[in-house]
Amino acid sequence: MGIFARLASLIQSNLNDLISKAEDPEKMLNQVVTDMETQLIEAKKQVAVSIADEKRLAKQAEQEMANAAEWERRAMLAVKAGDDTLAKEALQRKKEHESLATTYKDQWQKQKTAVDQLKTALRLLNAKIEEAKRKKNVLIARKKRAEAQKAIQETMSGLNNASAFETFDRMASKIDQIEAEAEAAAELHEEYTGDTLAHKFSQLEQKAGADDDLAALKVKMGLAPPPVAKVEAAPQQVRVEDQAAPGAEMSKAEQDELAAALEELEAEEQREQARMKR
Repeated sequence: MGIFARLASLIQSNLNDLISKAEDPEKMLNQVVTDMETQLIEAKKQVAVSIADEKRLAKQAEQEMANAAEWERRAMLAVKAGDDTLAKEALQRKKEHESLATTYKDQWQKQKTAVDQLKTALRLLNAKIEEAKRKKNVLIARKKRAEAQKAIQETMSGLNNASAFETFDRMASKIDQIEAEAEAAAELHEEYTGDTLAHKFSQLEQKAGADDDLAALKVKMGLAPPPVAKVEAAPQQVRVEDQAAPGAEMSKAEQDELAAALEELEAEEQREQARMKR
């Protein structure tokens, strides 16, 4: 028997724990307010019934007083007619209505007191419900704020994880690789399309033109002296002697000189390419 009791207690505790975990504060608060509003509606109905009973008792008391007055009038008529017996019966009926009027009046007074108490209780209940609504809104706002703070903390905990930063570093390396491949492709495209030597001379001419414009601007601003006019030298006639014929063969010295000039030109071109890569 003790085992079954312990098992029942264990099952009940587990069920209570599951119910507590499944409870949503916002839904529970809304349900409580809904139940209170339902109770308020029922209380209003009861108060309305009590007010109706009060008015009915008041009307019945007034009606009995009116009946008593009517039977008194009839008794007066009987006395005027000389019928005392009929007058006594009318006065007896008057007393009955006066007694009923007194009874209804007492019941009306008691009902009126009860209605006043019910109205006071109804106002208190309405005030409690309004207070509960305000508290509900405050509690729901606190719940949402707490949930937002919890979500932010969980997000920050995820960001503090090293794997997230490792992902950023890995993506940055991949982007660097893509950029390097793009630059290499652009360099190869420039290297194997068009005249590279002509492009170098074009850049040199642009630079020389910019230097001339800068020098002219400095002279105009008075920051540099004006350029000295160059004196053209008289043309000297050069007499070429012993000029070889166009079809004559080059000597060994001329071939060596031409080979050295070609090597120097290639070395200059390589230096220019290395400078442009930097």
